[in-house]
Amino acid sequence: MTELTEAPLAPRADTASPTGLIAAVCAAHFVSHYYIIILAPLLPFVRADYGVSYTEIGFAIATFNVVSAALQTPAGFLIDRVGARMSLFWGLLLGGIAFLLAGFVHSFWFLVAMFAVAGVGNTVYHPADYALLSQHVREQRIGQAFSLHTFGGMLGSALAPPTLLMMQAVWGWRGAFIGAGIGGLIVAATVLMVRDRPPLTAARPRGDNGDAPAGQAAGLLMSPAILLNLVFFVLLAVMNSGMNNYSVVALGALAGTPVHLANTALTCLLTFSAIGVLAGGLLVTRTALHAAVAGLGLVGMVVTAALIAAFDLHAVLLIAVMSAFGFFAGVIAPSRDMIVREATPPGAFGRVFGFVTTGFNLGGIVAPMLFGALMDAGQPRWVFIGVAIAALMAVATVITVPKRPRPLA
Repeated sequence: MTELTEAPLAPRADTASPTGLIAAVCAAHFVSHYYIIILAPLLPFVRADYGVSYTEIGFAIATFNVVSAALQTPAGFLIDRVGARMSLFWGLLLGGIAFLLAGFVHSFWFLVAMFAVAGVGNTVYHPADYALLSQHVREQRIGQAFSLHTFGGMLGSALAPPTLLMMQAVWGWRGAFIGAGIGGLIVAATVLMVRDRPPLTAARPRGDNGDAPAGQAAGLLMSPAILLNLVFFVLLAVMNSGMNNYSVVALGALAGTPVHLANTALTCLLTFSAIGVLAGGLLVTRTALHAAVAGLGLVGMVVTAALIAAFDLHAVLLIAVMSAFGFFAGVIAPSRDMIVREATPPGAFGRVFGFVTTGFNLGGIVAPMLFGALMDAGQPRWVFIGVAIAALMAVATVITVPKRPRPLA
């Protein structure tokens, strides 16, 4: 990883930890994940109301992901130029209004258009969140801040289905969309009220003479370190898609696992992922060997996915192995973020995190087609083998990341 030195910090009156800022960023990440999953639990009700096919419903989800993938890197450049906090506010505002209007207007194609608008709002979350944390949280706490940020997103994913279904039961699916939109607007107001803090003096790679103009900095995105991190995020998205979206049906086809047992195992996987994120946040404060931590966690994911593919695991053992997979997946998240941060020169957090986290969108587009094709071909075992292969490839990206990024100037 990049060797870092720190310029001396000038004395400042506001030396207290930016707890309010961290909380606001975590709340924004909660909303981001909540909106990503908003259609899944409500899909049957939306489909019945509009009388459309699953393919047409899928078009709304695809539109969201394509727009996010196309615009997230430009959003990162914009955030580095105009500031992260207000960019995060406008992204939350845009997403909240989009889902609010989707609930009020009775038109399927208007719904699709609002998913596109929400996709634009979604572009700001990762670059703005990581830029704010990197600029305002001290080096000693940054790993824990990253882990809390990831935990906030996971909590959004976990709470979205039950809360959306509760709102649907009372107000219908339109009321659930409106409620989700109002929630986003409340978090947007919270971000707006967070007091601006002067950025801490950033850690600077040795040999870097200052922030480069945007045109020169764009070349950083094509450096081996950043491209490997992009591939890393694509592979993580593939692993998450395979286990989160296809494990239940794959277990049923592979070993006749009852749906309730497979769902229990998946719930344990997601729960232990969140626990693993918090454990990983503590771990990154105690070691600078972030690539080693991520590599070992990925090896654990390879082994557990391979065990599921190779053996007919029953009840307790299946739940234990799935839980272990989730824990390993969670532990690597803070180290993953630190690896990206250490490859990022000062002043480029928005564009770099915006670029590499586009891998989530790219993987989210490719993975469903890959695993869906495997299931259609009657090869459920290869869902878990595919996850194991993706994890093994991710190990290679971690251990080969260059020690220094290409200089900006």
